Amino acid sequence: MDIQKIISFAKRRGFVFPSSEIYGGFGSCYDFGPLGVELRNNIKQAWWKDMVVKRENVVGLDSSVLMSPRVWEASGHLTAGFADELVECKKCHHRFRKDFLENKKCPDCKGELTKPRKFNLMMKTFVGPVEDKASTTYLRAETCQGIYVNFKNVLNSARQKVPFGIAQIGKAFRNEITPKNFIFRIREFEQMEMQWFCSPEQADKFFDYWLKQRLNWYYGLGISKKDLRIYKVPKKELAHYAKKAVDIEYRFPFGFKEIEGIHNRGDWDLSNHAKHSGQDLKYTSLSCSGKPYFPYIIETSVGVDRSLLAFLCQAYSEVKGGRNSSAVKEIETVLKIDKGLAPIKAAILPLVKNKPELVKKARKVFDMLKESFMVQYDEAGAIGRRYRRQDEIGTPFCLTIDFDTLKDESVTLRDRDTMKQKRVKIDELTSYLKKQL
Repeated sequence: MDIQKIISFAKRRGFVFPSSEIYGGFGSCYDFGPLGVELRNNIKQAWWKDMVVKRENVVGLDSSVLMSPRVWEASGHLTAGFADELVECKKCHHRFRKDFLENKKCPDCKGELTKPRKFNLMMKTFVGPVEDKASTTYLRAETCQGIYVNFKNVLNSARQKVPFGIAQIGKAFRNEITPKNFIFRIREFEQMEMQWFCSPEQADKFFDYWLKQRLNWYYGLGISKKDLRIYKVPKKELAHYAKKAVDIEYRFPFGFKEIEGIHNRGDWDLSNHAKHSGQDLKYTSLSCSGKPYFPYIIETSVGVDRSLLAFLCQAYSEVKGGRNSSAVKEIETVLKIDKGLAPIKAAILPLVKNKPELVKKARKVFDMLKESFMVQYDEAGAIGRRYRRQDEIGTPFCLTIDFDTLKDESVTLRDRDTMKQKRVKIDELTSYLKKQL
């Protein structure tokens, strides 16, 4: 599959737009349209339900995007450890990450490149009326630091005991040198992270547990096993804080790339923040002979934008000749996305729009269902064309209000994937759809 097809589809159907497009766009930033924002919300809700709602030992947090610069000093983000090697073309002055280049010449004009230099990825800003060193701060580069500095706050207020987890969904910002591949690598992105605090002796056990849990989450939402793989990060490539790490990679049109990381961060984070802040972040447990210790952290970190792209790529399909036609040249697009993730759950379609009694009944059904589901009303065009429009955006069910509806108070329900139709009573629709979705 060509990634350009996904990009074109995403814009045309209102999933993803280039940011500031009327001004020529802006540096690999994107806006999410009416369907995109619904899909994002559904992905986040599915993750939150699996990671927090269903678990009594994982609680939520929403930390600030702006934090004391001392947080980033302690975490190592303001040192060379959080920097890419940058090279610049002496001819066209385009800049590139050294590790993205396959040769020593500029990929754009074949000019000579400068020697590499470190480029910090933190996005700097200022707090207050004066832009000086004292007012300098940073947009957070990851959400997890807000969890670590709140470890004791959550531990005490939520009455948790180690092992337990803290989950968070939020925006992060990195001044990427070479953002690319649509929304896969961008400068403003959203993360879904869970930090699991445990004793050092249990770290390996929980690492394996959370890796299995995260894989099953993707499988349960329709990602094929053949399109996921595990990359065990070699010791020489580990981040400075990591004792062990694996990447969950998805087979994108541009190759296998990481969509989630599982890391054993050891006690680096809590011990470092304790050292820099002067606060006691150790945990005392009877199971550890009563001696205070810094818990080890098992991290699961997934990008909302990357997972959204993976779900779109997985669900996108083209049917040559169409599903209802023998026309060889016709290509019909069907987004076979998981029903729970689908932006629109059901479309309400009056058979024809010039019959007031059908439109009135269809509007009544729409008003009833919108209390429980994201639904869409559509009366424009032939019924077959409306079916295809809904198939293209992944709507699981189309409900047609026809002339029999006026007699038996039932609608024709059409399934997106099988195209099979059945009659369902209007007063049973809500419970039927809840069961199916």
